[in-house]
Amino acid sequence: MNVKKDFPIFSAHPELVYLDSGATSLKPQSVIDKMSEYYTQYSANIHRGIYKLSERASQEYEDTRAVVAKYINANRSEEIVFTRNATESLNLVASTLGQEIVSKGDEVVVTIMEHHANFVPWQQLAFTVGADFKVIGINDHYELSIVEKSDRRGENTIFNISLDGIVTKKTKILAVSMVSNTLGTINPVKEIIAEAKKVSPDIITIVDAAQAVPHLKIDVHDLGCDFLAFSSHKMLGPTGVGVLWGKYDLLEKMPPYQYGGDMIRNVSIEETTFADVPHKFEAGTPNISGVIALKEAIAYLENLGFDTIRNHEKQLAMYAARRLNEEFSDEIVMYGPRHIEFMAGIISFNLKGIHPHDIAQILDENNIAVRAGHHCTMPLHSRLNIPATVRTSFYIYNNEEDVEKLVKGVKRVREILRK
Repeated sequence: MNVKKDFPIFSAHPELVYLDSGATSLKPQSVIDKMSEYYTQYSANIHRGIYKLSERASQEYEDTRAVVAKYINANRSEEIVFTRNATESLNLVASTLGQEIVSKGDEVVVTIMEHHANFVPWQQLAFTVGADFKVIGINDHYELSIVEKSDRRGENTIFNISLDGIVTKKTKILAVSMVSNTLGTINPVKEIIAEAKKVSPDIITIVDAAQAVPHLKIDVHDLGCDFLAFSSHKMLGPTGVGVLWGKYDLLEKMPPYQYGGDMIRNVSIEETTFADVPHKFEAGTPNISGVIALKEAIAYLENLGFDTIRNHEKQLAMYAARRLNEEFSDEIVMYGPRHIEFMAGIISFNLKGIHPHDIAQILDENNIAVRAGHHCTMPLHSRLNIPATVRTSFYIYNNEEDVEKLVKGVKRVREILRK
């Protein structure tokens, strides 16, 4: 896949090997141009002015809402709420609906794989109201312990999901990541949600799709979830823009998350009434240029095609795993699923006897950008009994040459630190 020419950062840094797309993706010129278009051609606030510039900005903004709705197959554009990031999207649900439906003695269930943004809000909610906070573990194959793969039929895998003793009639919330940002494990979210709703039909299911939406085709109807959250900046879009999708009837019942401009219908000394969904959740001036540019990122991804994106990342991840194994054998420990079908374009690893931060620092001296640390998954790293890992996350602008530079860089790390 030869798309590097579309990303101007490579013109500024020709030697850059960017392997940290799990943290944030690079931006194509078309996205940057769209942001510039707003600031140079119709830089006005939205939903306020009746003059042409404001109406143009408002239309572009709402066009993005429609594009996002279609992108994830939502029923209607009003089900799309714009936030600052996926973290705020998840906190919005926890602080509104979560506070209303979870009481003492109820259960809230998450997985050990969760990013802190989909772990801590539910943990704190449970602790605050006195609910039971339950965590689904992982097995030795770096997959959720509730998952038993059974029968492969062609390209499809039939899953057996066992939620015995985990989800019960008292479970009010189930929050799960579609793709682990540390392990790269692709979780069978659709099957997990279906089983959970068999046990507790009224359970509210929340999917963190921040690591999935840039790489996989998402259909909220097919998943069967109640809420889904993701971020623009991980899918080639600008920073400062998040998306919360929720079923319309649930969003309608939820109270506002913040108060202020643009979410008000009427204010008097005696009372205040609020705007309809989704605007009642979008208080204040948003990141207008960022939202408008998000639709350009979606257009870019859809033009490539998700089958093409997924196949590219699978091949690259397989190649990277093989090359790292060939060069470092017993010295390297890689953390992730064994089967490529359950693996996103993420490889986290450690070199025995060398701290991940030292690896990342020396790689940076060779223009190779990776992430080292706990990746906002401290409970998972505690479960693995390690303080940190080196994470390489691949995307559409990476290729086998980048992998070879990574291997060469890690060899240099070994040479320097083993002396």
